[in-house]
Amino acid sequence: MEERQVEEKEIYNMLNQKLVKQGYHIIGNHSSVKKCYWNHAALVEGRFCYKGKFYGIESHRCIQLSVTNHWCWNACLHCWRLRPQDVGIEWNETRMPFADDPKEIVEKAIQEYRRIISGYKGRPGVSPQMYKEATMPKHVAISLTGEATLYPRLGELIREFHRRGISTFLVTRGVRPDVLANLEEEPNQIYISLESWDKESYNYFNRPLVPRAWELTLETLEMLPSFSSTTVYRITIVKGYNDNETALKGFARLVDIGRPDYIEVKAYMYVGASRGRLRLDNMPRHWEVKEVAKKLSELTGYPIVSESMPSRVVLLSKLEKPVRYGNAPVDWNSPDISAPGEYEDTA
Repeated sequence: MEERQVEEKEIYNMLNQKLVKQGYHIIGNHSSVKKCYWNHAALVEGRFCYKGKFYGIESHRCIQLSVTNHWCWNACLHCWRLRPQDVGIEWNETRMPFADDPKEIVEKAIQEYRRIISGYKGRPGVSPQMYKEATMPKHVAISLTGEATLYPRLGELIREFHRRGISTFLVTRGVRPDVLANLEEEPNQIYISLESWDKESYNYFNRPLVPRAWELTLETLEMLPSFSSTTVYRITIVKGYNDNETALKGFARLVDIGRPDYIEVKAYMYVGASRGRLRLDNMPRHWEVKEVAKKLSELTGYPIVSESMPSRVVLLSKLEKPVRYGNAPVDWNSPDISAPGEYEDTA
């Protein structure tokens, strides 16, 4: 047993070093933090992420965190992150042989985030007040890489962030309904990532590595209305794959099941390892995303309430007003901007 644990730690260390080269900051054995494009844009240019516009998130105070750097139950074609399969390692060789203490992860995530943004102190153009606020993170997106619900102490982690006054946004593929149903504490918002609309498309595009992954996803969607958290479907549009009538009708059926508070229709981004599996012309322009969103709106009855051109995303919701988790100086009705966004370096 000890020999196997040593071998698994060596695999993790090797994969972690590859993440470091991609700009990830490793914390503990299986977690990481990475600076977001919008951390920089908010501090240097005063521009905020679409999540600021949609949900009030203050981009300069938001941590991007993974708690499962290399463990996922899917090998999605559009995934830009490092997959163990991309470096010749079987998925079950990266299973978590240990689980770091959630309090340690939270503490180290905050420390590492502060270290990341420390370079902005005194930088020309950076407001001292904005920098001071940035040293006191207010939000954490638990996503980044891997499947967060595979971390066995996720509920404790969420509770610890909340204890420190930090709002939590959990992104998941929905493959662990058992974990979500038994969280010690719910996140503030639950994102379900979707690219496929039925089992056949899911098996082709999302490449499940475990049996019944699609059925497990449906179980998660069925339980979404029971959460007190706000719920979001993030439908990533891959041009030429899921922007057709069949796919959109399938997504509409999934909306009927989960009845999310929000639907984000967002463009696939042609970056990272996905460039070896997909093409540049699979990445839609914003106007193309908006056309898809309009069709989905007609099929679901969810009106379009906002959009962000730089992030190529359109928001649908039946809520009369947004649930805001911060004080970003933008909202649903703020004029959209055509300034550069995270997609600019990909096209």
